Amino acid sequence: MKRFTLAIILTLNFAILFGQEFTISVKNDVEYLSSDQLEGRETGTAGAALAAGYIAARFHLLNLKKVGDQFFYFQEFSYRPRINPHSTKTDTSKPAKTARNVMGLIDNGAENTIIIGAHYDHLGHGEEGSLHAAKDGQIHNGADDNASGVALVLKLSDELRKEKYNKSNYLLMAFSGEEKGLLGSNYFAKNPVIDLNKVNYMLNFDMVGRYDADKGLAINGVGTAEEWNELIEKSNTGKIKLITSESGIGPSDHTSFYLQDIPVLHFFTGQHEDYHKPSDDADKVNYEGIEVVGGLVESIIQNSLELDKLTFQKTKEEKNSTPRFTVTLGVMPDYLYDGDGMRIDGIIEDRPAQKAGLKKGDVITQLGDIKVDGMQSYMEALSKFKKGDKAKVKVKRGEETFEEEVQF
Repeated sequence: MKRFTLAIILTLNFAILFGQEFTISVKNDVEYLSSDQLEGRETGTAGAALAAGYIAARFHLLNLKKVGDQFFYFQEFSYRPRINPHSTKTDTSKPAKTARNVMGLIDNGAENTIIIGAHYDHLGHGEEGSLHAAKDGQIHNGADDNASGVALVLKLSDELRKEKYNKSNYLLMAFSGEEKGLLGSNYFAKNPVIDLNKVNYMLNFDMVGRYDADKGLAINGVGTAEEWNELIEKSNTGKIKLITSESGIGPSDHTSFYLQDIPVLHFFTGQHEDYHKPSDDADKVNYEGIEVVGGLVESIIQNSLELDKLTFQKTKEEKNSTPRFTVTLGVMPDYLYDGDGMRIDGIIEDRPAQKAGLKKGDVITQLGDIKVDGMQSYMEALSKFKKGDKAKVKVKRGEETFEEEVQF
């Protein structure tokens, strides 16, 4: 606890005493949060505590309010490490660790509250969750994943204090433990510091730092409220290319709120070859792109204030079970691709796809006997195989179509 308190004091003093010289910007927020000094912000570490202190200091400087009986801007929770990275069971032989969500309130005395959040934790030195082939303990700074999302939350923390947004309250949140299984958002959803019945909706930013106008922006969860599609269309005055999906369930913190019957949206600028690797650094972030995403979000919020509370609805995908599979090709799917097949956005070294000669940009159109026309059919195809199996994979590369054999 002493170490954590020291981190808060140092960060607060830095923010308050040097605030005039340190220009507050999305870029500086990302650069600090993804600096080597924070050692990858792994949950329960001193680096994560420094990140939490920095975010709390920013909330303090913006005069956001503490909620309930919080200590400063923190909601602490305990968790136990897993037995191993591939297990869902916790290791009861080890003591529980403490982690912290960070939250601040813009209280306009309104009836309802909008929650805006992003996770601030990452992989530390990559002992768990890394896709770096060398496994050599390098710092995984997580600039896109997810310093970019936190920076956007901080930008909105300032913007939403303006009078034009005062028809709602806003709870700004930075979650810990997302990389370990949505721990922080799940804890908050089950131990809320505000009345969840008065939450209008939740917006989640997870990896918004690699915007490419040609690829577009993914918005997941548009089926979780009757009003979302119309609201998004009205707000998209910049004619951003949008790739939307209905489901409120996904591998990020919005899921914890959807499961509490709260409408959600998840904003995502796409997968890339630096995902969960030491190379996800601040110099690769598209800062103007974060501003583009932020502008759309601000419009969505402002237009939503003209409506009554949004109407929650269950999403269709919930009725369909996701295929279970035990093997992978070792590729990063391009989740923003809207053509036929599954386009590869990155290749992991020494995995089946790389060994078979597949490349970034290739489009898989068939795997085994199953035609691939999207992520669902791709996962269904993978579910048919086990380790050691061989399969033919049909690939389109530019105008050329060819077939290769892969071994799982």
